[in-house]
Amino acid sequence: MRYLPLTPDDRAEMLGVIGAPDIDALFADVPAAARKADLFDLPLHAGELEVERELTALSALNRAAGAGPFFCGAGAYKHHVPATVDHIIQRSEFLTSYTPYQPEIAQGTLQVLFEFQTQVAALTGMDVANASMYDGSTACAEAVMMAQRVNRREKAILSGGLHPHYAATTQTIAHAEGMEIVRLAAAIDAEAAVIDAIDDETACVVVQTPNVFGVVTDVSKIAEAAHAKGALLIVVTTEAVSFGLLKSPGEMGADIAVAEGQSIGNALNYGGPYVGLFAVREKLVRSMPGRLCGETVDAEGRRGYVLTLSTREQHIRREKATSNICTNSGLCALAFTIHMTLLGGTGLTQLARINHGKARELKAAVEAAGLEVLTPRFFNEIAVRTKGSAAALVDDLLADGIVAGVPYSRLDPHAGLDDVLLLAATETTTSEDIAALKAALTRKAA
Repeated sequence: MRYLPLTPDDRAEMLGVIGAPDIDALFADVPAAARKADLFDLPLHAGELEVERELTALSALNRAAGAGPFFCGAGAYKHHVPATVDHIIQRSEFLTSYTPYQPEIAQGTLQVLFEFQTQVAALTGMDVANASMYDGSTACAEAVMMAQRVNRREKAILSGGLHPHYAATTQTIAHAEGMEIVRLAAAIDAEAAVIDAIDDETACVVVQTPNVFGVVTDVSKIAEAAHAKGALLIVVTTEAVSFGLLKSPGEMGADIAVAEGQSIGNALNYGGPYVGLFAVREKLVRSMPGRLCGETVDAEGRRGYVLTLSTREQHIRREKATSNICTNSGLCALAFTIHMTLLGGTGLTQLARINHGKARELKAAVEAAGLEVLTPRFFNEIAVRTKGSAAALVDDLLADGIVAGVPYSRLDPHAGLDDVLLLAATETTTSEDIAALKAALTRKAA
């Protein structure tokens, strides 16, 4: 029996109360290009057994990242997650409330978020970090909105090295806020090109290092140029392990640092859920979105944790909120904190060095196979120019059991970089994996 809670008369009465002529009027703000007039080409219904069979067959088409040589990166990286992480996140003192709506009874959650904030602030070289964001791309968008609030300007400049998904997310949210987004054309090594675009109307400049092509850039001069015009510098990082080896955003003059924390404690999961890192200079803390946990003492002098700053629509009036993202990815933040605690500063640096060493080995292999490496300075990811379509090459190498990276055209189909392939190497990449890729590339070139 179908469950239909509202009759046609109920619906008509509700529409009458709000003054809408019909249901379609409720979707008037959705662009026509985003609407679909008819149903999708999917079965309308099926029995449980039939659905189970269908989904089982579909799942069998997937391949685990660890099933063979794997060189995908582009914002989501295959790192080893210790079994200890999975064990500890299931302990009862941490598995309290998912998100601290009643913070006074969620000390386990609050302590974890306090430790998380401390770690993120240290990694990014910033003064203060919040209790996480939804993911890296939405953190980037929130940073741009924050810059608008801080200096009351309406223009944001996005570098050509910013991950296209981060740029698209920012454009989507900024459009609703009436901001002007100047997105520079995709460029492999041109983060500093944003300097020429900065003017007196610029709210912020967004750069990424290592950028989507893997290029590492010292953005100190960009920071100076932005500050000279009264703009904020937002530095994006999609590979958190790089913090163990490279200059932090804070050291380079960033006002806001955002990052994707998936690389630490969180495995590849079809693109999520992941955890956004967000840190700022102390003077900007009251404009920062999300929650901020603090340490205090209770009436008996015992250490405790509280929500020090909570400027979200769930806690204050919506019009006063600095963020309308309704999750802080608490479980992923917990996994991040546990893994980071296990590593420590020395362990993270060692892990970062291993990643860079593997990438150097990968670079030498693809050059020996006759491909041009386009990335002059890198951490654990490089861009190479293929002889023809990068997407076609990836498809060809799948027949050899090799997942040979991400074609840039998959991220930005209109950039005119169809022959650019992004390859990443981490501590999970073996010398045998790299040798297999080299041999396959050499055969394809013959």
